[in-house]
Amino acid sequence: MLLDPARVSDPTSNDEVLSAFLDYLIETNVEPYDHQEQAILELYAGNNVILNTPTGSGKSLVALALHYKAICQNRRSYYTVPIKALANEKFLSLCHLFGPDKVGMITGDATVNPGAPVICCTAEILANLALREGRHAQVDDVIMDEFHYYSDSSRGFAWQVPLLTLPQARFLLMSATLGETAFFEEGITKLTGTPTVLVKSDQRPVPLEFDYSETPLEEMVAELVEKKKAPVYLVHFTQLACAGTAQSLLSWNFCTKEEKQQIAETLHDANFRSPYGKEVSKLLRHGIGIHHAGLLPKYRILVEKLAQRGLLKVICGTDTLGVGVNVPIRTVLFTQLFKYDGSSTKTLAVRDFKQIAGRAGRRGFDTSGTVVCQAPEHVIENLRLEQKAAKSGKKSFVKRKPPEKGFVNWDEKSYRRLIDAPPEKLVSSFNVTHSMLLNVLGREHEDGCVALRTLINDSHEPPSKKKAHRRRAFQIFRGMVEGRILTIIPKNDRSGPAKVRLNVQLQEDFSMNQALGLWLLEAIPLLDRESPDYPLDVISLVEAILENPDVILRRQVDMLKGELIARLKDEGVGYEERMEMLEEVEWPKPGKEFIYHTYNAFVAERPWMKEAAVRPKSIAREMFEHWQSFEDYVKTYGLEKSEAVLLRHLSEVYKVLSQTVPPMSKTEELVEAEDYFGDLLRTVDSSLLDEWEKLRNPDYVPELELEKPADERKTVAFTRNRPAFTRAARNAVFTLLKAFAEENTQAILAQIEPNDGEGTPWTAARIEGLLDGYYADHERIRLDPEARATKHMRISDDEPRRWTIEQTLVDPDEANDWVLRLVVDLDRSDAEERPVLMLTAMEAIA
Repeated sequence: MLLDPARVSDPTSNDEVLSAFLDYLIETNVEPYDHQEQAILELYAGNNVILNTPTGSGKSLVALALHYKAICQNRRSYYTVPIKALANEKFLSLCHLFGPDKVGMITGDATVNPGAPVICCTAEILANLALREGRHAQVDDVIMDEFHYYSDSSRGFAWQVPLLTLPQARFLLMSATLGETAFFEEGITKLTGTPTVLVKSDQRPVPLEFDYSETPLEEMVAELVEKKKAPVYLVHFTQLACAGTAQSLLSWNFCTKEEKQQIAETLHDANFRSPYGKEVSKLLRHGIGIHHAGLLPKYRILVEKLAQRGLLKVICGTDTLGVGVNVPIRTVLFTQLFKYDGSSTKTLAVRDFKQIAGRAGRRGFDTSGTVVCQAPEHVIENLRLEQKAAKSGKKSFVKRKPPEKGFVNWDEKSYRRLIDAPPEKLVSSFNVTHSMLLNVLGREHEDGCVALRTLINDSHEPPSKKKAHRRRAFQIFRGMVEGRILTIIPKNDRSGPAKVRLNVQLQEDFSMNQALGLWLLEAIPLLDRESPDYPLDVISLVEAILENPDVILRRQVDMLKGELIARLKDEGVGYEERMEMLEEVEWPKPGKEFIYHTYNAFVAERPWMKEAAVRPKSIAREMFEHWQSFEDYVKTYGLEKSEAVLLRHLSEVYKVLSQTVPPMSKTEELVEAEDYFGDLLRTVDSSLLDEWEKLRNPDYVPELELEKPADERKTVAFTRNRPAFTRAARNAVFTLLKAFAEENTQAILAQIEPNDGEGTPWTAARIEGLLDGYYADHERIRLDPEARATKHMRISDDEPRRWTIEQTLVDPDEANDWVLRLVVDLDRSDAEERPVLMLTAMEAIA
């Protein structure tokens, strides 16, 4: 049912709006809890509210009431969340309640309906808006969900900034694990001049039961499903472990035939087009979901939809599922109680444990939720071995040991401590960045320098840290002036309060989210604009300022090591020398000398910039250079379980190309690269935009499902996608090799150019003469897998638009002393859309 503002006769009256909202709850059979009523009444009285209640206690209903009030009274409300997946879910949910025209979303990756009165966004989006516009921002109500992220060491800054810069707003802070809140109550009241009320409750709508399991994982999951305790959420802390467990559970049958039929019907029109799509489809059809940040958004949305319909029995997820994504579950099962936090492996924080455990139990479905913790795998195995030994009469057995690396032991006592302990105190993680300075100093309606000083002084930091922040701010400010990003306005030229202005040569949507954006702007003009490699070199500079997607870089290194060791073995290099050479292998870093040289020169004048080191790499560059599809690249490096990691990296490259690289630096080829990445991103996963369009128009058909007229399709050269063309060339050569093995003269002539490149034509008699020469010394040409191995084909592209290929003829005696020599004409291949092969020789190796 739509929650329509037309229900309200007098929107200026809080009582009228509240009455309309309560009528809606009655019509939808929703009876609010006492703490929900209290929070809603305080918000409608104009107060700020801190809502500290357990997971599943209906905090979203309180947020909904504030959104409704904002829509009715022509106010603008922002709903901030920690992760994009949660922003997506809240956006779609609110679209269903208010209508798609009244709800927008901004996450950095996607912007939908940004002028709407209700905006769902990641915390960083609101923080940037608050820094840029402060008290003049059109932000009337702020709902900060999962507010405990305030303590996150890398992102907590974004949760603090609105509490320092938006005095005009009313705040609703929500979390199940806040700890002490008096500091925030006082701070928000001081900022807004309006009382801040704490609404706290420890009563869960669905109470929790806690168990400790010493049963093997797969058996435990099957037992929980059999006892009707599904859906079961299996908590992992790596994407690889998550995918591995999901795969192992395929051997169990969790669903009835009728349930599998329902799943199949739901998935009838689902888009599984990606390398990992087949695996995801197989898992879902078995009633097993998988949910982690390496999964493409369209697959996560499918898992959430199926779970909400009660069609999934097991969901293998990472801990990100514990931050509020609406996947209803009855049982939470921890596969371990430690995780790697980016610097070391540690036991889970109490807050993290309670946030995840709190997902158990579905209001309206379950009378209780279940939280299970698995004992360490080696402990479970040793119990089994002990029982087995006892049955056979043996007195001893060889005990399994825990992993030597990346492991922290736990037992039932440590599990119980996490259950009983209070959440850790929230601590400030304020930080001064280039982006902060650009946003605050760029304010048009006030003195940005004063605003920056006030921001640092008002931050929730101790005096010693504030002093360091002021020093850091001055260093960045000086660097921006020297880098001509900011201009100090002479006193006589000031027409308003502003003392500085942004460089007018930068485009309006200039982005400085990366500290190294300054270096990027200085380095691009130093490239040779006339070089054919200019667009590739710009992409390399862009990639150098982005975070390293480690999983992709590790796969690049693995492939290079594999190729190197095969070559070294062929060359007879000894084992120890091979190992030494392997230690030196690194991922591709094209242009690293230029990157490091220009960066060193850049930081020589700005020593404080050294902390933001450049990171040369070649992922987007490699894809564009070879015109690879997303699928090609994923398959090349085996990234099926981390597709979203590649998608996010390409998205960041595209954003920097489109927003940060100045228009005057963009050649036609660089614009082509920008279009290439934009098209690729839309092609791989446009699920969110498609969902929104379908809400607006039930007859909407995604653009990718529409066949474009022939004259509108972009023509891509057949040879541009190098990996695909290489495969086509290899297949063509093997087909030719097969014809030679069968001594089929006519088939050979049909597959090669009429002459040998020197003007001598190929005839049946000439081909037969070659075959006679080979078969005089050899029994046959082998066509088995070993003979088809890529090591027997050498491709060289030393000449422009021309490949030379040397294919070894593998014989039964493995003398392998004859080769086919061929040339591939790339221009002709483009024209004919097939590898055009010219045979230049079939001969014995000298």
